[in-house]
Formats: sequence, C-alpha cells, structure tokens
Amino acid sequence: MAEKLPIKTVMAILVENRRETAEKVQKILTAWGCLIKTRLGLHDGVLDNCSEAGLIVLELVGSPEQHRELCDKLNKLPGVKADYMELSFDEE
Repeated sequence: MAEKLPIKTVMAILVENRRETAEKVQKILTAWGCLIKTRLGLHDGVLDNCSEAGLIVLELVGSPEQHRELCDKLNKLPGVKADYMELSFDEE
C-alpha cells in the first residue's frame, strides 16, 4: 500500500488597524488554537514606529470544513481579510 501524500493547509490573515483589531483576531485564534500547528506574525516597523497593518500566516491541521469556518469567522471582522489554500504533491 502506497504512503498517502501529505496535504498542507496554509492560511494568510491580513489585519488592518492592528491596535483596534488585534484583540478580536487573537480571541478567535485562541478559540481555534487546536487547529493551529504553526503561527507567524509579521508587520513592518520597530519600537516606536510600528505599522498599523500586519500579516499572520498559519499552518493548519483539522478538516477542510473547520478551515472554512475559521476563515469565515475571521472575515466577519472589519479590517480583516483571511484566505487559505491546500498544498500537496500530485500522485504519480
């Protein structure tokens, strides 16, 4: 029996106006924390010159339905845009 090829799901979340939105995004991500294998947060700026926009990249586990529901919840927040994709190698 051939080994099943892995499918990786990656979600990108753009956050506008981080100071007003970050707490709401964090609350959702905490509630869905068991789906998040890896999380990376990026924004421009340092110290006193932080940008108001940010990007969060997630590696997800769980079902496609769960990924869709998490994405939908994030997209309901003003100033947040989330999307995800599944990556895999084609079977030969």
